[in-house]
Amino acid sequence: MFGRFALGGTTALAGAGVLLGGQARADSDNLDPPHYPWAHRGAFSSFDAASLRRGFEVYRLVCATCHSLDKFSFRNLVGVTHTEDQTKRVAAAFKIKDGPNDQGEMYERPGRLTDGFPKPYENKEAGRYANNGAFPPDLSLMVKARGRTEDYIVALLTGYRDPPFGQVLRPGNYSNVYMPGGTTSMPKQLSDGLVDYEDGTPATETQMAKDVAIFLAWTAEPCHDAQKLTGVKFLTCLGALTVLSLGLKRWKWLSQKTRRITFIPPLASRLRSLGRTLPGDKPPGQ
Repeated sequence: MFGRFALGGTTALAGAGVLLGGQARADSDNLDPPHYPWAHRGAFSSFDAASLRRGFEVYRLVCATCHSLDKFSFRNLVGVTHTEDQTKRVAAAFKIKDGPNDQGEMYERPGRLTDGFPKPYENKEAGRYANNGAFPPDLSLMVKARGRTEDYIVALLTGYRDPPFGQVLRPGNYSNVYMPGGTTSMPKQLSDGLVDYEDGTPATETQMAKDVAIFLAWTAEPCHDAQKLTGVKFLTCLGALTVLSLGLKRWKWLSQKTRRITFIPPLASRLRSLGRTLPGDKPPGQ
């Protein structure tokens, strides 16, 4: 009976791979995420600022309820997703626990640019208790922690399906064809119209997954655009110096490399080459 269930689950998983565009391996219980054409992966491409801002909105309204961004502060958003004034208003919307005050008590205050993103739970035990024993990981470097980077994030957020035939889910688990093991303790988070984008972009499930994946790609590599810009400047300077070096080399060595050196023997050697005998020469045969 177990063999029939396993065979049925594997067949359903392979069929889902054909329909979803992923690849199912015979030795795996999940699908490989499909490849997506990310524009910022080009050699001279940068992150889409509008998509970064939309991705932050998805994180703030959806992901931040369970996942933290320990390695980031509100000031990191300035000049990337928001202006300084806009970022101050965003930070002020969060309540930051501070203190102690003059009475030795902790208190809450509006957030500032220098504050880090608030954690959703006081400690890991509270996070596990609220999520059926599973602690939601920090998302600061989540894109780098997965082999397929942004592809995996999009696939995971959109990969919730009904469990295949024979798969029995434990309480608090959900079927996801891209999650190792085929199950995850995180319920489906995205649905059409969940977020109202400021720029009027339709907030479909796939659009929100793409935007938050790009935002998390930026959090994992915030110097991405600056590094590429530095590389372009370096290559430009290197090209200019190469042209100048070639011109200097040609100007310096042209006269040397095109010079013709002709050996002119002394007069005596020339006369002897003509068969003439000079005084002091021995007659032939002596």
